[in-house]
Amino acid sequence: MRLVGSLQLVLLLALTSKATCLNIPLEVEQPPTIITHTSGPIIALPLDNTITIRCEARGNPPPEYRWTKDGEDFVPPYLTTDHIDGTFVLHNKHLAPFRGKYRCYASNKLGTAMTEEIELRVPNVPKFPKEYNNPIVVKEGDPFILECNPPEGVAPRKIYWMSIGLQHIEQDERVSMGTDGNLYFSNALQKDSRQDYCCFAAFTKIRTIVQKTAMAVVVESLKPGNESVDSSNATEAPPVRIPSLLLPSGVQTEKVLLKGENLQLECIPQGYPTPTVHWMKMGEKLPLRTQLKNFEKLLFISSVDEWDGGKYMCKAKNSAGEAAHYFDVIVEDRPKWETEPPQSQLTVIGTDVHIKCSVSGKPFPDITWRRNGKLFRDDPLSNRRVLDDTVILHNARAADSAVYQCEASNSHGSILANINIMVMNMAPRILTRDFQEYAVVLGGDIVMNCSVFSSPPPTISWAKDETLETIEGERFFAVNGSLQIIRAERNDSGKYVCIASNKEGKSSVTAVLDVKDPTKIVYPPEDVQIISGNTAQLMCQVEFDKSLQGSFEVVWSKDGEEIPLFSEENSRYFMDDGMLQIMSVNLSDQGIYKCIARTSLDEDNATALLTVLDVPDAPKNLEISEMKSQRNVLLSWIPGSDHNSSVTEFIVEYEESQWEPGRWKELQKVPGNQATAELALQGHLNYQFRVYAVNVVGPGPPSEPTERYKTPPAAPDKNPENIKIQGHLPHQMDISWEPLLPIEHNGPGLEYKVSYRKLDVEDVWREHLVKRHVFAVRNTSTFVPYEIKIQSRNSHGWGPEPKVVTGYSGEDVPTAAPRDIAVEVINTTVLRVSWTPAPPATVRGHLGGYNVHWLRKRSLLNPNKILDERQSLSFSGKRTHAIVPGLEPFSEYRLTVNVFNKKGNGPNSDSVTFNTPEGVPEQVPILTASNAQKDSILLVWGPPLETNGVLTGYLLHHHLINETTLEVVDSQETNITGADTTQWQLRGLEDGSLYRFHLRACTRAGCGPPLAQESTTVTQARDGNWLVSEAVNASRSFHLIDGLKPGTVYTVRLMAKQLLNNASIFEDVIQTRVKGAEGQRSNFSTQGWFIGTMCAVALLTVVTLMACFVRRNRGGKYAGTPTQRQDMFSMEKVKEKEDLHPDVESQGMNDDTFCEYSGSDSEEKPLKCSSLGTMNGDDALGDSVSRDSMVDYADGGREFNEDGSFIGEYSGLTHGGSVNEPSGPRPVTA
Repeated sequence: MRLVGSLQLVLLLALTSKATCLNIPLEVEQPPTIITHTSGPIIALPLDNTITIRCEARGNPPPEYRWTKDGEDFVPPYLTTDHIDGTFVLHNKHLAPFRGKYRCYASNKLGTAMTEEIELRVPNVPKFPKEYNNPIVVKEGDPFILECNPPEGVAPRKIYWMSIGLQHIEQDERVSMGTDGNLYFSNALQKDSRQDYCCFAAFTKIRTIVQKTAMAVVVESLKPGNESVDSSNATEAPPVRIPSLLLPSGVQTEKVLLKGENLQLECIPQGYPTPTVHWMKMGEKLPLRTQLKNFEKLLFISSVDEWDGGKYMCKAKNSAGEAAHYFDVIVEDRPKWETEPPQSQLTVIGTDVHIKCSVSGKPFPDITWRRNGKLFRDDPLSNRRVLDDTVILHNARAADSAVYQCEASNSHGSILANINIMVMNMAPRILTRDFQEYAVVLGGDIVMNCSVFSSPPPTISWAKDETLETIEGERFFAVNGSLQIIRAERNDSGKYVCIASNKEGKSSVTAVLDVKDPTKIVYPPEDVQIISGNTAQLMCQVEFDKSLQGSFEVVWSKDGEEIPLFSEENSRYFMDDGMLQIMSVNLSDQGIYKCIARTSLDEDNATALLTVLDVPDAPKNLEISEMKSQRNVLLSWIPGSDHNSSVTEFIVEYEESQWEPGRWKELQKVPGNQATAELALQGHLNYQFRVYAVNVVGPGPPSEPTERYKTPPAAPDKNPENIKIQGHLPHQMDISWEPLLPIEHNGPGLEYKVSYRKLDVEDVWREHLVKRHVFAVRNTSTFVPYEIKIQSRNSHGWGPEPKVVTGYSGEDVPTAAPRDIAVEVINTTVLRVSWTPAPPATVRGHLGGYNVHWLRKRSLLNPNKILDERQSLSFSGKRTHAIVPGLEPFSEYRLTVNVFNKKGNGPNSDSVTFNTPEGVPEQVPILTASNAQKDSILLVWGPPLETNGVLTGYLLHHHLINETTLEVVDSQETNITGADTTQWQLRGLEDGSLYRFHLRACTRAGCGPPLAQESTTVTQARDGNWLVSEAVNASRSFHLIDGLKPGTVYTVRLMAKQLLNNASIFEDVIQTRVKGAEGQRSNFSTQGWFIGTMCAVALLTVVTLMACFVRRNRGGKYAGTPTQRQDMFSMEKVKEKEDLHPDVESQGMNDDTFCEYSGSDSEEKPLKCSSLGTMNGDDALGDSVSRDSMVDYADGGREFNEDGSFIGEYSGLTHGGSVNEPSGPRPVTA
């Protein structure tokens, strides 16, 4: 920890672009300070419409402006109105009178500031004077100069020497242009004679080119003896001339230039032969930056410095001698501040003020002092002294406050500084607003301002929450009087007091700090790879301080550039709840995306890379090169961009112009890491190729096609394939094949040679030439094997040796039947049939298989009725036996077998007759428990629809059930031997107990599957007599029984009245409620129609069942002898019944499958299959309970005993539903 204590205010001196001043707020009175002004010189260009000369100052009171021009007062013609400053505007049309040097003065009651001189130059339009130039006549070998004397104008200026036809005059070591624009000839030659030497001056800034009047040059040749003659006569070489310098003149030249300018020293010699120029610096090597230009006649050094000064020499030399010239280079400098301009000062009354103006320059500058813009000289009698570069104010008073100017100048320019001197005593004035609110995020840094102005400087201290205790801690710092807090904490929130004091007084302000939650990206975006065209989603979930909701925003940028989400140009970008969605992504969307979450206090950012996967670009630069032959070429290419998904393969496609022009086909696939393909081509085609690349995204666009490549014709490379030999007619063999594709012809005149001969006999090849792809061999024997081969040929030769294939001539129907038919009965519904196959020669074709036909002649239960039920199964392939399923038990059958081929079926075999044994009966269709007494229950059932044998009786199991655990407590078995028995009174039961009954029908083969039912014995004997209500209205859904006693047990029975008997179709035990409980229930449960409703439902069921009985009309009654079936069951119905109720014998074949069989030499292979599951006794139904009613049986006459049992016979099963039997009395409200 450290004590911050008093914070000393340090007044900063700030530099503006044009002036040095105290950084004093404008709320405090102060002299003017120039803050901006136009720097000179100003060059008025012809293209400029106006010239603006600026001058702007700050001060309190606001300053007033005045201008001088060339030292005289000047009133600007056009002052600007948009700002209250000294800026004025001059119009270009009338600028000439305004040439001169301007100075701006800004004044208020505290002083005057001034600017440097601002020179305005108004150049004249450059032009050459009109003149007539006499031809220049010069002797051959003599030097001469063509003067340009270009006009002055706006820099830069470029000089060109050209002809009238704008052809550049050729320049070299002999002829060259100097920096002054003149064209120098070291010696004259005959070819220099011409009439159109023109000098052009180009001023690029003002887009102006001016031309001097053309000059003519005549070069006179020399005759022998050096006497001048006409140029038409023969000449000799000019005499040798000793070199001298055309430029510069004399022996030595002084060259003065400013530091930073470019040095150019020029030596242009004359003489014959043309002299060469050499440069050196006396006493040292030439600077490394030295460049020799203009054929080494110009020495150039850029941006010279002091050490580039010195003596330089140029020397011109030829075979006759040499000449030299010396340059004394002097590098000077403009005035400049040695460190910085003099600083403005604020001081208290009575102190000494020193203003030092430290400058440098070459030659050394002269210093001029001014006070408020007026010359200021040394006055020994006052407290103000001027000592060369220093002004001293002894025991300064308030009256010494002013703007002092220091101006340093030499021959190259001047610099000026305004120095504001303020001498005053002033109590602290805090310029920061009181109760200024600050906010900072947790962990951030904050500076609370306390801007104070005073003289002398104040002492500043900070306290928190008006405790006036100095703030201390390693997280608190003083920053120019302000308080900086780093790593802000929650408890830093509160009020802070800034106290400023000096000997003149004291003042304070309060600052309020609120520490807020930082902005944090909790779920940053993740790198995404996405296929082009899809929608990319970048998640950016942020937590921030809710009090900053107004300034909170999430901004997305891509590769450093912000994405404008709401502009029409970026309509594919959407942002919702921090998620950026980019619709229909393309390759231009790939890049680094940054999510920036920010508030007015802080921000957080996170980046993610979006990689766009797209199909590869098309390959480029496809080239074809031949390999072994013209039909084997190497195709190469340069792969395109894979767009972030490696190329898996290249597809080479071709197009040929003869057979399918314009259609591209795949020729070859190449791995993705390979950029070449060896192509084997067909002959006599005009190819072109293209390639496209494939990656996981998909195929890319194809390349540009290659040039056409034509292959020479050749013999066929292959023979036809997929040769088929068929015999549609008994004495004919049809041969067909897949013809060669047009591109496989390899040349014109394609045809096929068909060769055939009998197999396994001495026979010669018979040959035929055909152009089609089918051929018929007639008058063949039936089903005889042949050898066949087909060879292709064209005008250029035969194809390769063909392969031999084997086929047969035409087929005919078989002529013989299988023999030795034998039948083995496996169980009541399945048998195995075997046979001896027909002789192969009699099949007369490819063996298709065998058909097994069987006829059910009669049921042994009703042998007098002829059924004539026919069925058959086909078994393909070569075989000697088959399994036949789906037979009916206890029936007589007749069976035959025949063989078949493609042409048809052969004759049937001799028939075999056999009987199927008895089977177990089907499940009894209905079992009801009624007339429940204290110790007995009446069971009534119907006989099974299919007995599958002679019915011998029934097997009954009853189980005592624990009603809580539903477990079996006791079990007993009862054999009912009467086949005609359809009811049984079961006695010796426990009262009030739940029983489950299982009943099976039995034949000599065993008992069938059980049917289950449940019922409960009553707890007390029933007293009273049976009461009969009025007839039930069958059109209503309920029936009312009233007049019942509360709290009484009733047995309710619904009777179906018929012509011959009355049948009970519903019975239940119901107990009425006492009246005391009635009041707590709604009227719904107290109505007597509740019982009636149930009765009506049962009545409607009876009506429906009776209608079904009439429709079925099965006829006959089951009275101990089997009924005869009147309808024929199809194979599918028989199969369905076997699946539901397998007999005992079929149960032993668990998981066997009976099917139709497909052709093969193997054993049984099913075509259509159904599995026969296993059922064993009670396990077949488990504990499931059927509550089927005996009303499902009608047609027979029926009558009821008083206890509700019915006497009679059952003859058929209807489609009626079950009837619920009572399991105890049910309460109703009486």
